[in-house]
Amino acid sequence: MRARRALLYTPGDDLHKIKKAITLGVDCICLDLEDGVAMNQKESARETVAEVLKSYEFGRSERLVRINPVGSGLETEDLTAILPSKPDGIVLPKVTGIEHIKWLEQQISSQEKRKNWSKDSIVIFAIIETALAVVNLREIAASDPSLKVLVFGAEDLAAEVGSQRSISAWEVFYARSAVVTHAAAFGLQAIDMVYIDFTDSTGLRTQAYQGLHLGFDGKQIIHPDQVNIVQEIFTPDKDAIAKAYKILAAYADNQEAGRGAFSMDGTMIDTPVVKSAQKVIDRARAAGRI
Repeated sequence: MRARRALLYTPGDDLHKIKKAITLGVDCICLDLEDGVAMNQKESARETVAEVLKSYEFGRSERLVRINPVGSGLETEDLTAILPSKPDGIVLPKVTGIEHIKWLEQQISSQEKRKNWSKDSIVIFAIIETALAVVNLREIAASDPSLKVLVFGAEDLAAEVGSQRSISAWEVFYARSAVVTHAAAFGLQAIDMVYIDFTDSTGLRTQAYQGLHLGFDGKQIIHPDQVNIVQEIFTPDKDAIAKAYKILAAYADNQEAGRGAFSMDGTMIDTPVVKSAQKVIDRARAAGRI
């Protein structure tokens, strides 16, 4: 498992913001060619992103690029410009079906063969942000081994269905749950929606904990001030790690003694609890906490 606790979007045409992002220690930096870039700056953004990927060290941060959607007329030029610089992953917005993933995989695979790169050296993140994408989640999640992450986009979905956004986020609860459920079913990671008010740290914490409790692996963010808050929330603390180790040790002892379910500290421990404990350890290890 790779830690993807926070995915920070940075406009692809703003070198100053990109340089700042590189210093933050954020798990994922997504250089944006889509919504964060004006139409008359697309070419400039492509050139900047391609040069940054070749010339700058990102440290431990995953180097991602969000291209424009399939069908926009911009997506092929985006890939032509940035694939030779070998980002770690491509974030594909407005995915509505398996054909979008297959198209992107073919473009990446062709580049990997030309450059003699290993298969799946560039992975795919699919943004689920339309009603049709939610309806087609099963096919999208199972589409290709290069797809590693489902990303939930609440704002576009809410606008499409006509719902009113709220801090409680009940209006997108069905789609949000569907994304994390399908990710789990197909062995993918899931990254939760953006909290757009970057001045409201209390609201950010509330929404990040919602995502954590739903089962998301991380959250999209849009401002440097959101990095530490989100990454800390999506990292198991020392008490959670200690409890998980205790559960796993007790489980091993009881298995050796021929017992299945058992009691620990007044709580019944069975297979689902053990699986949850192992996930805590996996997340902590990916985040470098253990």
